Amino acid sequence: MTANDVSQAWQLSASELQRRYRAGSLTPRAVVESCLARLEAVNPTLNAVVARRDAAVLDEASAAGARFAAGRPLSPLDGIPLSIKDNLLTCDLPTTWGSPALREHRAACDELPVARLRAAGALILGKTNVPEFTLEGYTSNRLFGTTRNPWNPALTPGGSSGGAVAGVAAGIAPLALGTDGGGSIRRPASHCGVVGLKPSIGALARGQGLPSLLLDFEVVGPMARTVADVKLLFDALRGPRVTDRHSLAAEAARAPRRGAGPLRILYVPTLDGAPVDPEIAANCAWAARRLADLGHTVTEGAMPLDLAFMATAWPVVGQVGLAHLFETHPAWREGASAKYLEMAQQGAAQPAARLWEILETVAQLRSDCARLFSDIDVLVTPAAAALPWPAEEAFPSVIAGQTVGPRGHAVFTAWVNAAGLPALAVPAQPSSSGLPIGVQIIGAYGADDMLLELGAAYEAAAPWADRWPPL
Repeated sequence: MTANDVSQAWQLSASELQRRYRAGSLTPRAVVESCLARLEAVNPTLNAVVARRDAAVLDEASAAGARFAAGRPLSPLDGIPLSIKDNLLTCDLPTTWGSPALREHRAACDELPVARLRAAGALILGKTNVPEFTLEGYTSNRLFGTTRNPWNPALTPGGSSGGAVAGVAAGIAPLALGTDGGGSIRRPASHCGVVGLKPSIGALARGQGLPSLLLDFEVVGPMARTVADVKLLFDALRGPRVTDRHSLAAEAARAPRRGAGPLRILYVPTLDGAPVDPEIAANCAWAARRLADLGHTVTEGAMPLDLAFMATAWPVVGQVGLAHLFETHPAWREGASAKYLEMAQQGAAQPAARLWEILETVAQLRSDCARLFSDIDVLVTPAAAALPWPAEEAFPSVIAGQTVGPRGHAVFTAWVNAAGLPALAVPAQPSSSGLPIGVQIIGAYGADDMLLELGAAYEAAAPWADRWPPL
């Protein structure tokens, strides 16, 4: 973007927008107009944004401009455009959860993170598409259709934050707020070449949201094109709330900033021999070497945790969650797809002892992770085992020549949610065909800041933000 070409302001990072607002060389309204024009240009291809509030956001942008002119911005997020995933409650837009059952569902108030965004002066452009009930690794539903990958619209951006990452990668907005219950930020970020943070459980307090389908595994998290922008959004939203006890624990566990010494990093290229696309394997190993080049001690090895229970436990958690959802909200059952009705039936048939067993296993995993991170500082894995696949298909059935099931592409992420750990997805080198590939950096509970610091150093050594999809 040239200094005088305001129409290209959609290309600017949130950090750069903040600088220009303070300098008086750009206004929030001009930026929102640029982002809305970009939305008009690319959304018919991508189907990333499914609900808009153009008039309201333009008025809010003008108000933000007046605050900057008076020297009184509300926060570092004031005047910054962003999108909200369509499973986070918004008082002025429907929250459909990707289901016809919630087509007209409107909340009386914003979910806590959204309320904090508005109080900070952030400019919400609209809501982004999700799979029904956000329980899939791709993004398609009967209400709004299929979301596509900006790097190749025939392919998926992943899920369930597919609309969010597609919008960021394509320049609709520099920031997006989503959720991650089993990899729903990190894998889509890796498929679209952006940065995604799954915070420690409770690092971003929650309240007044949709019912949980995945116990306490799902967290709210930021997506952006740079680590600095992810940190900007994360810092603006973090902080405890007395009504969210997880947030009190996260604040207490918040790790102090490290010194300049090297980190002990374990690179785990696969889990229990699960197939990984050869280009992903090669490029994530490249990323691990870049971390070593930064002076850190990087070793390669097997995962020092027993994660075998995840293969059988993970489906049960979602099934039981849906069964409870439909029991407490019977009207939402009526419009649900047959697949989710069947899942709910399977959940209702599960004995209480099975869920109790899962809870005890998760508690053991969290204890094991605490011990693990006394011996190492960081775990590194691929963010996804597969490159993006056809947009209408729920999952790739073959990876590296081996047949896999619905979670074959997702083996690296869901256990992190169960463990409650923070994890950052950052781009590695792209594939030979130009498709993004992401690497996942995992830290101890409470080590969110350390991950962002490490991610920023890696980004400086292996920059990617100047890559734009050929839309």
